[in-house]
Amino acid sequence: MPAPTPPTSFILPDLVSHCKFPLIYHPEGDAIAQQSVTWLDSNCPDLNPKQRRALRGLQAGELTAYCYNYTTPERLRVVSDFMNYLFHLDNISDGMMTRETDVLSDVVMNALWFSDKYMPTTGPGKEQPEDELNPGKLARDFWARCITNAGPGCQARFKETLELFFEAVNIQAHARDDGVIPDLESYIDVRRDTSGEMQAVLGFDRVYALDIDLPDFVVEHPIIEALNQSTNDLVTWSNDIFSYNVEQSRGDTHNMIVILMKYHGHDLQSAVDYVGDLCAQTIDAFIEHRNKLPSWGDEIDEMVERYVTGLQDWIVGSLHWSFMTHRYFGLRGAEVKKNRVVKLLPRAA
Repeated sequence: MPAPTPPTSFILPDLVSHCKFPLIYHPEGDAIAQQSVTWLDSNCPDLNPKQRRALRGLQAGELTAYCYNYTTPERLRVVSDFMNYLFHLDNISDGMMTRETDVLSDVVMNALWFSDKYMPTTGPGKEQPEDELNPGKLARDFWARCITNAGPGCQARFKETLELFFEAVNIQAHARDDGVIPDLESYIDVRRDTSGEMQAVLGFDRVYALDIDLPDFVVEHPIIEALNQSTNDLVTWSNDIFSYNVEQSRGDTHNMIVILMKYHGHDLQSAVDYVGDLCAQTIDAFIEHRNKLPSWGDEIDEMVERYVTGLQDWIVGSLHWSFMTHRYFGLRGAEVKKNRVVKLLPRAA
């Protein structure tokens, strides 16, 4: 029997229609987005022309304008800089080996702990160069502007979640070093931690943009944790769908769709449909948990309501932005959003 013909395209699940949350854009969003991308572009002298075009086409500032549509222009600018920086970290860490990710982590966390000046560490195995590396300089820049009006609890949670992100990046680097494709359960565990970057965004940027500092007993409540997890899972797993085509073209296997095809007998379309169903379930779970929010009194309840509405903005904003950015579908995002057909890119040599 001849081998089945490899697929040349697949159909996206209709997550945009499944998500009924209102889509709102910040009135200063375009201007702030332009300022923010210029900030990163002008402070990264080593980027080549192709990388600079990709940076402009990413439209990370537009993502923040959807997800933080209620904040002041000043705070939106800090959040947009952080978002551009997160994508920059993701890009430069993507092909790194384990030792390199250790260095990157040390440089960034140094900037957060010693925000007023560069203080290189000298411990065995943790020696840092005399001149600060560029990722550290960028982190120090946005962090110095941020901590002037971010609460202590907000700052502490940000550092903690970013450290979790780097730990997960290290696990990914080990897998790349060893050429390992993890099983589904391991992948979900690690993916949730790599989205420590997303948890940092949701936990830190949300309260910073809202100018609130939620008490620990609220942040750690099971319903709030479940709402955070649903948001994180939706953004993470939908990203596996939207990014699959580009990733398969370059041989990247760190994607739930790849794992479903390798270990669970799925073909491409059924794997995409499976992940799409998971995403729809997370949206439904978010709504269910939101309806179960307890009360902590009028003052805290008002902050919680704004916080949870912000999580909702992240869900709907990220879905629509995925077709706006050039990162996944190039210049064909509007067309793909309409017909949901993705033509597979050829594998790079």
